[in-house]
Amino acid sequence: MEIPEPSQTHRLTHRPRRLRRTPALRGLCRETLLSADDLIYPLFLIPAGQKPEPIPTLPGQWRWPVDQVAEACAGYMAKGIRTVNLFGSAPDKDSQGSGALDPEGVVPCAVRALKAALPDLCVQTDIALDPYTSHGHDGILINGEIDNDATLDLLARMALLHAEAGADWVAPSDMMDGRVGVIRKTLDQHGHTQTCILAYSAKYASCFYGPFRGALETASLQGPSDKRTYQMDPANRIEALREIAHDIEEGADAVMIKPGGFYLDLVREAKNAVRVPVAVYQVSGEFAMMHAAAEKGLLDLRAAMIESLTCFKRAGADMILTYFAPEMAEILTQQPQSQQPQAQQPKVPHD
Repeated sequence: MEIPEPSQTHRLTHRPRRLRRTPALRGLCRETLLSADDLIYPLFLIPAGQKPEPIPTLPGQWRWPVDQVAEACAGYMAKGIRTVNLFGSAPDKDSQGSGALDPEGVVPCAVRALKAALPDLCVQTDIALDPYTSHGHDGILINGEIDNDATLDLLARMALLHAEAGADWVAPSDMMDGRVGVIRKTLDQHGHTQTCILAYSAKYASCFYGPFRGALETASLQGPSDKRTYQMDPANRIEALREIAHDIEEGADAVMIKPGGFYLDLVREAKNAVRVPVAVYQVSGEFAMMHAAAEKGLLDLRAAMIESLTCFKRAGADMILTYFAPEMAEILTQQPQSQQPQAQQPKVPHD
């Protein structure tokens, strides 16, 4: 094949590749910059006096005893993590989820320990009953159905308990109607006007939560066989925007889309529609899938981590809950994103 002379080449008006030619040029033109401050690390708690437990369903993740969680978080802070989100449970579950209201439960104890030892750490707490109920649902089960209004008082009392322990944020993840307003009113009436609310405003009834349920060791579902009467239909978009608007009207300081990777359209729509921070949760199934693919040699885990989290930020997320937080924060604090290799090391990172 005859190679054309330079004078015979196409005279193109647009050559976008010019801006991709070198790392410096790509850095100058990069539109999305991920920061360690964008990351929130979910942590699972167990009672004091036990040993840390590896979580079989979440590679590299641990259940931390309350009396060791401050030491663990000091290490995470050294990597650049400034916010954690705490998930607790109760060994003795009952139909009312009464363990959620125990002032000596794992979450209140962990909050007190963290705020005493690490006052600069931002602490969020999950507000939902499913880790505490014997039927595995996020609300009170009455006559075989989840009773929305009967659940609201318990959620508000749970949020107040966490605020009294020192939580900076409470994060209702239950998807009961009206819970943000009831929680906000309860917190304000008791003087906790500075406690923020991160509302799981658009939490979908997703199949990607399985490893998380294993991490919390929630009870098998009884009564309704799934959570579709309160979590959202994955087919719906406009409904999510309505839920988000309701939560902001009721006093949410930030709103969340969950899951993350398959719902980036909702993240962008929420960011365009509201004037409060938008959070996204890279859920357990997404995390586990990437690990499984990497173990089979099908993708580079480090590159997948960087790309997936950057895409959340590009879609509009201000806060990203991810189990990759320690690894990603360490990378971000060591070198600017413009210099980060995207697919150099296939080795699976470990804490």
